[in-house]
Amino acid sequence: MAAITPTTPPLSRWTRIVYGSGDWGMASFGTLRQIFYAIFLTDVVGLDARLASFAALMGVIWDAINDPIVGTLSDRVQSRWGRRRPFLLIFAIPYGLGFLLLWWAPPWQSQWALMLSVTLAFMISDTLQTLVIVPFLSLTPEITPDYDERTSLTGYRTFFNLLASLTTAVAAPIIVDSALAGGLTQQQGYLLVAAIFGAGAAIPFLLIFAFVREDPRHAAAAQAHRQSFAATSRTAWRNVPFRFATLLYMLNWITFDLVALMLPFFLVYWIAGGDLLASVTIAGGPIALESVVLGLLLITAVLALPFWTWLSGRVGKRRAYMIGMSFWAVVQTLLLLVRPGQVGLVLLMAVLAGISVSTAHVLPDAIFPDVIEWDELRTGQRHEGIYYGIKNFIRKLTGAVAIFLALQVLGWFGYQSPPAGLTQFSQSPTTLSAIRVLTGPFGALMLLGAIVTAYYYPLTRERHARIRQLLARREARRNPPAG
Repeated sequence: MAAITPTTPPLSRWTRIVYGSGDWGMASFGTLRQIFYAIFLTDVVGLDARLASFAALMGVIWDAINDPIVGTLSDRVQSRWGRRRPFLLIFAIPYGLGFLLLWWAPPWQSQWALMLSVTLAFMISDTLQTLVIVPFLSLTPEITPDYDERTSLTGYRTFFNLLASLTTAVAAPIIVDSALAGGLTQQQGYLLVAAIFGAGAAIPFLLIFAFVREDPRHAAAAQAHRQSFAATSRTAWRNVPFRFATLLYMLNWITFDLVALMLPFFLVYWIAGGDLLASVTIAGGPIALESVVLGLLLITAVLALPFWTWLSGRVGKRRAYMIGMSFWAVVQTLLLLVRPGQVGLVLLMAVLAGISVSTAHVLPDAIFPDVIEWDELRTGQRHEGIYYGIKNFIRKLTGAVAIFLALQVLGWFGYQSPPAGLTQFSQSPTTLSAIRVLTGPFGALMLLGAIVTAYYYPLTRERHARIRQLLARREARRNPPAG
């Protein structure tokens, strides 16, 4: 009997653009927290580095509860708008307002009161993020089942992700510095950043609600095979490709989050020698050093996107990912050789790192949806919500682990918050060594783990195509053509 090869119509460019824009809203929140939250807690809130790390950790403990719950809820919701889209309509605007809460510096003098306030703000804003992001991500395998189409769709998402990361990383220091120059405080500058990017983050999810449609067959199948949360979680754990994809995802993003978080510390205290207002002169005017470095890194990442999409089409997602991460591991290791004042070399390293940062953004998210079909073949059911709930939890877990690890290490090695009003402040040699290792070689070790995980990942293009053929045969037996 001839093999049944399932075919699906290609997605329209408009659908790809609108759905991809959701990553603008997601990355605006994530980039601000990845890069600036740790230094905000220590240098603006005035919280001890070790207490700040526990605030983030307690937020993630709450994450362990809310992400899978929201995923399960989005699997079970029944409405005329589908399962996922109602969440986007209801929670898009509260999600944008959550930015302001996260970047508010409480006026308390007590360190414990500060830690409690920061923890609550983290938990509330994180919950609002979960209520939007998990349903948004769960749409990916429903929009298209095609192996390469998913890479293309993820490429659009990654374009918006990197564009938002670029805009946020470059604009945030400039806005804060401009606020200081205009007589405002750092806190007011951060709140201004939060208001601007929070408003921009809500809009894409409203557009997705209006223009992107879900596959109603998946909703019907989920209702027909409803399981308890515990049973669904056990099913997810038995999904072997899911375990590999999750581990790869975790190692990938711990590396990115840690490097992004440590970069401001590395640039200010190592490269600039403690100049808190360090800048680079471009077109006759000064631009914050962090903005220039992050801008070059992310511009390169955006430009490299088509290459990695093309390469994954040629050699498969897994091999393309291994190539990209190997290159990035070398760059991370070489970062240890950069000396104070070598701004030009730092800019070159940012460009080289950007080539692989593009891989880190697009390919793990392109790999992940394929585990859904593996699960469907084994169980006859689809539970995108629970899978993406766990995935979103892992994504936020990596950020919190990075914050916890970095701030704990900085606290152990004597990091001191600069007194208010100073523009020049130096850290001890021991603290500087910790900053350098966390920014460079430690990330390379994590990347090696991701490379090994990708090597053993079991779902190739050929195996995924075979799974889709078997699913198509099953569907044909259940619903034979009329006549």
